Amino acid sequence: MGEFELIRRYFDRGPARRAALGIGDDCAILAPPRGMDSLAVSSDMLLVDRHFFADDPPESIGHKCLAVNLSDLAACGAAPLAFTLALALPTPDEAWLDAFSRGLFQIADRFDCELVGGDTTRGPLAISITVFGSVPGDAALRRDRAQPGDDVWVSGTFGGPAWAVQEIRAGRRSGLPVALLDRLTRPQPRVELGLALRHLASAAIDVSDGLLGDLGHIAERSRVGMTLRADSVPVDAPVAALDDPIRLACAWSGGDVYELAFCAAVENRAAIDALSARFGIALTRIGSVEAGEGIRVVDARGLTLGGLPRSHDHFGS
Repeated sequence: MGEFELIRRYFDRGPARRAALGIGDDCAILAPPRGMDSLAVSSDMLLVDRHFFADDPPESIGHKCLAVNLSDLAACGAAPLAFTLALALPTPDEAWLDAFSRGLFQIADRFDCELVGGDTTRGPLAISITVFGSVPGDAALRRDRAQPGDDVWVSGTFGGPAWAVQEIRAGRRSGLPVALLDRLTRPQPRVELGLALRHLASAAIDVSDGLLGDLGHIAERSRVGMTLRADSVPVDAPVAALDDPIRLACAWSGGDVYELAFCAAVENRAAIDALSARFGIALTRIGSVEAGEGIRVVDARGLTLGGLPRSHDHFGS
């Protein structure tokens, strides 16, 4: 099977539905939908044994590689529009491609996000996606607009994916609950929540590298400080039973959760609580924004808690 037969068989779904021009030309041509004056664009590269394991089901790999990009759109309050896929493969394994493309298009269809182009090449397995979303320019969520006095919120639960990675690396995959593996391999981007937060949140970010580090990006960009409560973050059930140091490290520094962390004015508490009920997602206040700089995590007595690991950094120690 050659390159163009591979594209035709597994990724070309016919004429573009939303793009002005899609697969089959040198470039795709996109325009924001009516009423949207800006495009939100994000790229992520996923590498085997770095972002997924070689023996992960290919259907879940297809799901995850788009889900992590959709999570970036959610953090900006952008509605999914289209994406491109660059795929390097050691060899065109038909069974793998069939399952991979099925997982990819299941989540793409769920969020009405159309594949409009990309590239394929021979090489070590690597997946790179660029996703495009639409948003009114004045409603986009950003990292640089948190204000002193804002609440700090998170969606969902934390810690499970980081714990699952450690267990898999230790050779204990078979003992992990299916729900915990799904948290790692099939993350659920909070797109609907991001859209609903457009006029409620002052700043937002998706938590991919660890809650402490990702909130640090909001604090740095907004030039504010934060005080966060150590035991305020909801954790996945298997993590709740771990000893305190491991549980706190997984909750605050573990990545791969793809939940939203956001800041919002105190007067928006009732509206945000209503979103929790509307979407069936836990939304939890974990601290507050304050004047100054840096982030403090405090215990029940208000004492600063030290020793939490840094969040993931691809080029850090």
